[in-house]
Amino acid sequence: MATLRASRAWTRRQFLVRSTSSLALAGLGTIAKPCLSRAADRPLFAGGIQSGDVSDGSAVVWARADRPARMQVEYSTVESFRTILGTASADAIPDADLTSKMLLQGLPPGQDVFYRVRFDDHATGLAGETRIGHFRTAPEAGKSISFVWSGDTAGQGWGIDTSRGGYRTYRTMLGNRPDFFIHSGDHIYADCTIPSEQKLPGGEVWRNLVTEEKSEVAHTLAQFRGNYKYNHLDENFRAFHAQVPMFAQWDDHEVTNDWSPSGSVDETGHDEDGTSRLVARARRAFLEFMPIREMPAREGRIYRRIGYGPLLDVFMIDMRSYRDSNWNKGEDRDGWILGPDQLGWLKRELAASRATWKVIAADLPIGLISLDAVALGDGPPDRREHEIADLLSFVKRAGVRNIVWLTADMHYTAAHYYDPNRAVFSDFEPFWEFVSGPLHAGTWGPGELDNTFGPVAMYQNGCSAEQGENLAPCFGLQFFGRVDIDGRSEVMTVTLKDVDNRDLWSVDILPQPQMRPAVVAQHS
Repeated sequence: MATLRASRAWTRRQFLVRSTSSLALAGLGTIAKPCLSRAADRPLFAGGIQSGDVSDGSAVVWARADRPARMQVEYSTVESFRTILGTASADAIPDADLTSKMLLQGLPPGQDVFYRVRFDDHATGLAGETRIGHFRTAPEAGKSISFVWSGDTAGQGWGIDTSRGGYRTYRTMLGNRPDFFIHSGDHIYADCTIPSEQKLPGGEVWRNLVTEEKSEVAHTLAQFRGNYKYNHLDENFRAFHAQVPMFAQWDDHEVTNDWSPSGSVDETGHDEDGTSRLVARARRAFLEFMPIREMPAREGRIYRRIGYGPLLDVFMIDMRSYRDSNWNKGEDRDGWILGPDQLGWLKRELAASRATWKVIAADLPIGLISLDAVALGDGPPDRREHEIADLLSFVKRAGVRNIVWLTADMHYTAAHYYDPNRAVFSDFEPFWEFVSGPLHAGTWGPGELDNTFGPVAMYQNGCSAEQGENLAPCFGLQFFGRVDIDGRSEVMTVTLKDVDNRDLWSVDILPQPQMRPAVVAQHS
């Protein structure tokens, strides 16, 4: 990933002069080399543009070319680009599947930033088309924040049916005009094919756009990459990501169902250091296609903290890469899902945070019973629950307040209130966990909670027993959540919403400066 180059920003006049010169040269080339003037000789975008990991002064910009090229980016705080804040460039090369991303730095806080991207052909130098994107940097004190979250895209074979509006939830989220979007994982379903048709109840047919890479379960690097390319075929997906920056994490389907670092392999096996080659290929494709900032000293690490002004810190955790095994069971009472290094990092970062709200963006819920996740059933902490108990106790002892957990994964939406007075393990302060998804995948019914940490389902919505599991996206049970933090009162409002933008349930959470339970006002 390239960083901002220390070059003189263009004025509007300089840009117009440069653009005119380029056109003139292209016109001269028509006489000498007619082939160079053809549109086919100019690099094109192979998919949409994206931004991500936006903070108060920096952001990542991403795009993909159709050939080896140099990505050129200009950015401004005015949509007309009358004044230019700066420029940056980076290569799009075959080794990264022609993806390119760069870190823009030195951005002003609390500003709408517009960026325009083009590719210059490596072989000819010809400039291609230009696209414009947008993001908003983290606000200064006293300013409100709004963001959305969800997960689970193109699952269970439910791909892009253009006659049914494609990925409609992305269009709905764009209409909310959020500052950013947390994708809680399952950006792709590498272990699910996309067939040309799927049958619906009543005899109707769901008709997918299809590609060669999505015709088989992903094993090769090209197939993993092809899963991400498939999403860019959807116009709602492209429009959303051009306007809303993403904070990306992963879950299991970026690799294969319920994977673990040691237990998930294909016939290619492991490298000498024990790394699964299947997982390595999946991780490489994920990092290539996500607008996620690189950390050279910790290459390939996905967990990170993103500061979004004085009101909010977002802790993106990774509940896949460091877990003990595929399944949370066995005679061995020890288990872990974060691992000691990540758990230690999370404790330190939470204790150091001075933001009013600390959002833990998790790729799995902690109170819903699942052998793939944390909760095993009623009773005292067991296996992976010990790690969560340790974290919750630490948070209480350290006096860290205003922590909210957000996740997806379960393919329905819910609000869980964790109450130590109802819990078997009670050494923690009460907190909220919100579940919302899928973005565009099969819907399931609500799951079962255990009483280890005392969660209560304050709201839940999914498919009914009569509708059956794996309900298609066309039935309206696709979900996302919206979070609003008021800049003056600092109250956090969490609203669970559906694909048609209906407010299903909402709660106001008052920030707590002292050790006392959250004061909550509920409304539906």
